[in-house]
Amino acid sequence: MDTEGTYDGQATRAGHVPRPATSPEHPPKPRHAPGSAPGQTPDLADWISTPRPAAEPGTWRYGHTPRAAAEAERTPDRALASGASISFLACVLVWSLMRNTYIPFWDAPLNLFTPDSWYSANGEPVMGTGGMRAKPIYELLFVSALLYGFGRLGSWRTAWQRLVVARGPWVQALAVVPVAWVTLLLVDNHQLPIRQLVFAFLPYTGDPVANLALDNTAKTVIDVAVVLAFAWLGGAFRLLRRLRAAQAGGGRERNRAVPAGPARTEVGGGDDPLRWPQLRGAGLGEAADRLEGEAGGGRMNDVDYTRIRRAWESVRLDPSRMRAFADSVRDKGAGACVHPSGDRDLPVRAARHDLLARQVLLGTVDDGVRNPYARRGTSLALDPDVLGTSLLAVGPSGTGKTQRLVRPVVESLALQALAGQAAVVAVGAAGAQLGPDAAYDVVVRIGDPGSVYDLDLYGGATDPDEAATLLAEAFVGDVPGIDVRRAATALAQLLGPFRAAYGRFPAVPELRELLDQVPAAFDALRRELAADGGAARHAMLRELDARTRQHGAHGDPGPALADRVALLDRPAFAGFFDTTGQGRPFSLRALEHPIRVRVDLPERGHADASRMLARLLLAQFNAAAAARVDRSLFAFLAFDDASHTLTAETVRGVQRLRSAHAGVLLTLRTLDDVPEALRTPLLGAVGCRMAFAGVTTWDGKRFAEAWGTEWVEARDVTHRTVFADQPLTRAIHAFRKLVTGKAVTTDAVTVRQVERERWSASDLAHAVPPGHAVLSLTSVSGERAAPLLVRLAGTS
Repeated sequence: MDTEGTYDGQATRAGHVPRPATSPEHPPKPRHAPGSAPGQTPDLADWISTPRPAAEPGTWRYGHTPRAAAEAERTPDRALASGASISFLACVLVWSLMRNTYIPFWDAPLNLFTPDSWYSANGEPVMGTGGMRAKPIYELLFVSALLYGFGRLGSWRTAWQRLVVARGPWVQALAVVPVAWVTLLLVDNHQLPIRQLVFAFLPYTGDPVANLALDNTAKTVIDVAVVLAFAWLGGAFRLLRRLRAAQAGGGRERNRAVPAGPARTEVGGGDDPLRWPQLRGAGLGEAADRLEGEAGGGRMNDVDYTRIRRAWESVRLDPSRMRAFADSVRDKGAGACVHPSGDRDLPVRAARHDLLARQVLLGTVDDGVRNPYARRGTSLALDPDVLGTSLLAVGPSGTGKTQRLVRPVVESLALQALAGQAAVVAVGAAGAQLGPDAAYDVVVRIGDPGSVYDLDLYGGATDPDEAATLLAEAFVGDVPGIDVRRAATALAQLLGPFRAAYGRFPAVPELRELLDQVPAAFDALRRELAADGGAARHAMLRELDARTRQHGAHGDPGPALADRVALLDRPAFAGFFDTTGQGRPFSLRALEHPIRVRVDLPERGHADASRMLARLLLAQFNAAAAARVDRSLFAFLAFDDASHTLTAETVRGVQRLRSAHAGVLLTLRTLDDVPEALRTPLLGAVGCRMAFAGVTTWDGKRFAEAWGTEWVEARDVTHRTVFADQPLTRAIHAFRKLVTGKAVTTDAVTVRQVERERWSASDLAHAVPPGHAVLSLTSVSGERAAPLLVRLAGTS
């Protein structure tokens, strides 16, 4: 199947890093099930059928239950208990007055709609008439109306849920015991007309013994019904099922609660995704049966399902691939359309992922007043829709930027790369915890002689002007007073003639010699260009002469470029940045393929060189992502430390990435690691901003300005002392002050709308707990999520 390198497993092509591999018969067993946390074990069918409703950016959609937009007014527990108690006592009082005929005309509706002959002079029903049934029914309806009315008035249901049910199932079960006992006494004493009502409908005969037995049976049935009703109210049946499940070893079922919200897809039905109805509708019943059997046999994981579904979507766009797709599924089953590496899962997962929604779980939104009510307590996740606007994270060392942000995001995109949906490049210092080597297709260890792969210094460019622009941005983009465009021109005056003469770009030692105007190097290049008298070679000689004339002139960027190139012309980098074709260089032009790359920079021994290479990678990524012809894959570049990496041009390039279906993740210890002139443009270029606990007030001020203000309701309370005029009132106030120690005051409350910062610099610096971060999100479509205080995953 022609998949343009997306799913071909053994081919070697230009721009693709060759890695021969074979597809394993079974995928490696992950540490935990798809979409679940350790300790939970939903199978593939449950994972697929779990609803994922649409939600705001950053919401973990797997089993998400939307909350109300605003918090309902909550009555304090003391007021709720007192209100329920007072309304219950009032209900008992009214009911007692009614039973003792102290309330006149309470039975007027009964007398109005029933004959007078049914009742005696004292109002009791006459035996053998319809009054024996009518009066109990009316009394029961009247008592039910009393209970309903006073129950609504005293919020009995809310009080029961908050004061009893919320304290646990055992408290709920024990609380109904005295209530049930009192109810049985009232029924037995005929205060609740339940027995009278039932007795009125019993088929009595002339046999007293039979009638007595019938009465006793009816009493038993009524008592059992009352007990069962209160057992249901106390949750005894749920508690009993839970105890039985625990005894039978099924206690883990309690953790598999079905989330409320949209209904699940019926497993095994016509719309069951595991039956692959799309393939059956297209006439590929054999392939659908094979995939259904693989899933039923446990040989398919979440990566397989997502990858094959992605391949089928490409088949729908190009029907000519259908035969190859069907053959691949028939031959390999769940291993069809496998990633070029042959991997069907990562060797280890450090975070929780949902590949159907393409999300990775970062943490939980704090359940506090600083967050919008609709987002409190919800899980927070990142996906390509928000990462496509790029993310900037700032926090001091030790706050978890690598373990709680960079690695989960890189891991999520690596899984999506295995599913044919993304390409990811992770850049960090050697030894950074960005995942094992087996989780990547390419690992470039710059400065390590044992590195299998090299880094293409020119980013796969073939145009000398393009290559010179990228190198100039990396070499002198951070040097004040040097025009990057002049530096690019100076490099182009050397790269163009060298490529015309030798058919390749110069290696690092050769480029350094040319920038230093070493006579031997220049003479050799001139002789090579002069050997062919073509017009193109003649034009390159003019370029070389122009570089010779500008060398040493005022403002010439050549010496600065030579100094920066000298940082790479070190013995530690011998054998790297090869341009002769002898090595295996990695180029960011490979972003059109679902590739997983990790670049280890020699931060410890060569800090300046590492920062320069980081600037080069960022510049190359901006250029390569924008130049892609096929943008179906989401391209992502993650920096574990972006200090001294950003320049004015790369910041502008980051802002343009969202239209190229790409994004970057930049982490900083402080905004001071960015030139002052770029701090505000950087915060404006990224759509997602994250401030970890411990940021300084100076950094917090920048974030506060970026997040802006909002209108809030401010309540001002003024306390005013009450001065009494009457002697009795003064005495009462004096006694109250003696008892409470406070003067008698009145409160004047003023409510007004004021404009305040969402998060102030002081709050960001001092009010964010350890293990938390404040995060704002923006999707590619423009949806925004206000700054949220998030408790990061892994925080106790």
